[in-house]
Amino acid sequence: MLTETIVKDLIENGLEERLDLFLIDLKLQADNKISVIIDGDNGVTVEDCIFMSRAIENNLDREENDFSLDVASAGATSPLVNKRQYKKNIGRTLEIKAKPNSKIEGVLTEVNADNVVLEWKAKEPKPVGKGKVTVEKQAKIMYEDILEAKVIIKF
Repeated sequence: MLTETIVKDLIENGLEERLDLFLIDLKLQADNKISVIIDGDNGVTVEDCIFMSRAIENNLDREENDFSLDVASAGATSPLVNKRQYKKNIGRTLEIKAKPNSKIEGVLTEVNADNVVLEWKAKEPKPVGKGKVTVEKQAKIMYEDILEAKVIIKF
């Protein structure tokens, strides 16, 4: 019988050969449809997906378990779910929904073991007189406070 543990072990064996890749999601449905989402420190190529597909498929017996396999990269608009995804997106604009009830959009400038740092510019009233002045803002957000984080794609 095909189990998620068996498939996950095969994925982990494949990832030991390719330390630049990491698992984002694994789903094994009742009809033995295997869906694997991977990401990489330098992005994911078609060859990376083929590599991971072979790491799984070549170690399963189709005579014993009939299955279908889909290996894909994390989409450009998919939420970030792994700390390694933040590191590869330094310099890009993120939108982060965080606890208790905040939404911040800014450029990811720093990634630490416990938090990320976003920076952005905002217009605020002048301390003296009329008008507004542009100020630089910064927010340090702990990973456990992040409800959802997405890369904002700008053209």
